[in-house]
Amino acid sequence: MTINAQAPHLERETPTPDVASPAGVTTDAAADDPFEPLSVGAMVDRVAAMAVEKTLHPWAFLVRSLVGGVMVAFGALLALMVSTGVKTPGVASLLMGLAFGMSFVLILVSGMSLITADMAAGFLAVLNRTMKVGGYAFLVGVGLFGNILGALVFVTVCGAAGGPYLGAFAERAAAVAAQKAGQPFWTAVLLAVVCTWFLQTSMCMFFKARSDVARMTFAFYGPFAFVIGGTQHVIANVGFLGLPLLLNLFHPAAPRGGISWGVGEHGLLTNLGVTTLGNLIGGTLFVALPFWVIAQLQRRRV
Repeated sequence: MTINAQAPHLERETPTPDVASPAGVTTDAAADDPFEPLSVGAMVDRVAAMAVEKTLHPWAFLVRSLVGGVMVAFGALLALMVSTGVKTPGVASLLMGLAFGMSFVLILVSGMSLITADMAAGFLAVLNRTMKVGGYAFLVGVGLFGNILGALVFVTVCGAAGGPYLGAFAERAAAVAAQKAGQPFWTAVLLAVVCTWFLQTSMCMFFKARSDVARMTFAFYGPFAFVIGGTQHVIANVGFLGLPLLLNLFHPAAPRGGISWGVGEHGLLTNLGVTTLGNLIGGTLFVALPFWVIAQLQRRRV
């Protein structure tokens, strides 16, 4: 049994290249082996169809985005928890990535929604001409709103709880938030590009794979890589920046790392705007477009 991940079932998949048998008879390798990865074209169509399906059920999509934001914020909380007190930067980053990695697995396996995945999937649908630009704008707008709101609800509950999230944890959260919010504009944009380059490549590999183990491995690798790489993800940053802000709001003695809620320097809204731009560029131009071009070239008859 393999994970369906709420993606629509395609009636017809693009066949993989035929493999010649010794007797000269050609066979479809993917049809013979149920664990053979899908072709790039079939994967592109599958991911694009997933995006179209979300726009057809907007209220369900909003709820899926809310839950997806919670899952990402949950990953941010765990990442901060396991790295608290770790003095070696590389080890701290490794632990953060290991703790954060399961967030994307949960999202893809449960069929929830993450805006950076929607950016890439929706752009593939636009390139496939199964979604209009207006539909893509709707997909990105609703997905972003739902993810941010869901993540904020989760970190608000954690901030109000205090307890284990005060003391050394609060100091660690403030330090990470200050580092992310304090980066220059172009640094933050380019790190956000790299983030979705990692993350949405793993999303495409998830839908290309056929076995449960392969899918979950690819889904884990994306967030694992972008966290240990020190990159910027718009929804993860709601957790990383929102936690110290809310801890300080409910518990004034907790440090906030010099960050603010607003649009100025070191502001949460500023960071979200910058990282959204970079994530959009990374997911569309560096992931969706190359896969779509490959699919078209493979389908072209010589």
